[in-house]
Amino acid sequence: MKTLFAPWRMRWIREGGRMGEGGCILCDLGSRSPGDESGVLEKGPLAFSVLNRFPYTAGHLMVVPLRHVASPADLTADEWVEIHCLMGRCLRALERSLRPHGFNVGINLGRAAGAGIEDHCHLHVVPRWEGDHNFLTVLGEARVVPEDLPETRRRLMEGLAEEGELA
Repeated sequence: MKTLFAPWRMRWIREGGRMGEGGCILCDLGSRSPGDESGVLEKGPLAFSVLNRFPYTAGHLMVVPLRHVASPADLTADEWVEIHCLMGRCLRALERSLRPHGFNVGINLGRAAGAGIEDHCHLHVVPRWEGDHNFLTVLGEARVVPEDLPETRRRLMEGLAEEGELA
């Protein structure tokens, strides 16, 4: 029998997968301040970065436009620039803080493509380490995230501070 302890998921279950006042968790997170318990790391005038509450690995984060838009095809050029600027800052902070061996970076569009939130596009940044598909993932069909979200947030906030002010 497998027992995996993930108490942070209960809020997601109770609120029907929304966790936001208006029904969009990403819009709700976009209204939060960086550094609070929400996991928001940085916020610009058009986009923000936030730790994924249900991470694939330690340091899994997202870069999200503040504007509620489903498709990246509908983003403005300025929104794309800020999203990529935030992504670059997060990549460098992750490299300094967690020292991953590589990254997966991408956008899941539509449920068939793995999107958990379909109506507000967002870019995933997933740090990867050699061997992170170990026996537990392969044989046990379970994944171990070796660091809790508050500690990851603290380390990334320090790494982002080293980047200097968001331009």
